[in-house]
This record gives sequence, structure tokens and C-alpha cells, in this order.
Amino acid sequence: MIAERRAVQLLRIFLVLLFGVLLLLQFFSLPGQFAHMAEEQPDDAWLRWPATLVAGFLVLCVQVVVVATWQLLSLVAADRIFTEGALRWVDAIVWAIAAAWLVFLGVFLVAGFAADDPGGPLLLFLLLLAGAVLGLLMVVMRALLRQATNLRSDMEAVI
Repeated sequence: MIAERRAVQLLRIFLVLLFGVLLLLQFFSLPGQFAHMAEEQPDDAWLRWPATLVAGFLVLCVQVVVVATWQLLSLVAADRIFTEGALRWVDAIVWAIAAAWLVFLGVFLVAGFAADDPGGPLLLFLLLLAGAVLGLLMVVMRALLRQATNLRSDMEAVI
């Protein structure tokens, strides 16, 4: 139990750091990078705002996952992970991954047809596959959480 508590505390520290870096990325780094790209490559300047919006949305999806993970950690610490409330937070993670995956699919299709080198689209495809695996893994984990929640409520009814 002590190791679990330490792991939860350590994970919370890393989640706070991750969320802070994501905020910096979302509001300063990415818009600045795409503005710089527009200045350096005037032919691609039209991509500045679409790329900023897409990248910002993808970062927002990761932020949703971070917040939901924080809430799940709170439920773990309170020994209430096997409740309906936990399923809502796992649903938030699944929907955030699904939304990011769909947007990333659009990026892959646009970039894949415009590319003259197969390396970029291949890397995007690899990331798309990894996102699909992560999303499907979360669906399976949600089903396991649902089963464990049902078993726990059945056990509590018996006792």
C-alpha cells in the first residue's frame, strides 16, 4: 500500500509537469513555430492557422487524458476506483483518444497525398497505428474496469 501511495504521488508530480509543458506548447511554442514557418516559407504560409489549430487540438486531447488520469488517481487513492464514476473518466480518455485519432487521420491523409518522400507519411502512419492501439487498449481496459466494478458491487451485496 505504501508503494502504491508513493507511485500515485510520483505520477501526480509528473502529470503536473506534463500539463505545464503541454500548456507552454499549446499557447507559446506551437503558434510561434508555425508563425516562424510562415515567415520562412511564404509558399506554405497558408498552413499557419490550420496547423496551429490542429496541433492545439491534439494537445488539448492529451490534456483531457492527463486530467482524467489525475481523477482516476484520486479514485485509486480513495479506494473508489471500482465505481461508476471511474467509468466516466475512462470514457473521457477513450473519447479524447478517438477525437485525436480522427484528426490525426485527416492530417495523415492530407500529408500522405501531398508528400513526395515516403518517410513522412510512413512515420505518420506509424503514429496513427500507435494511436489506434492505444485507443483500443483503453476500450479493453474500460471493459475490464466495468467487469471488476460489477463484481465488486455483487460482492458488497452478498456481504
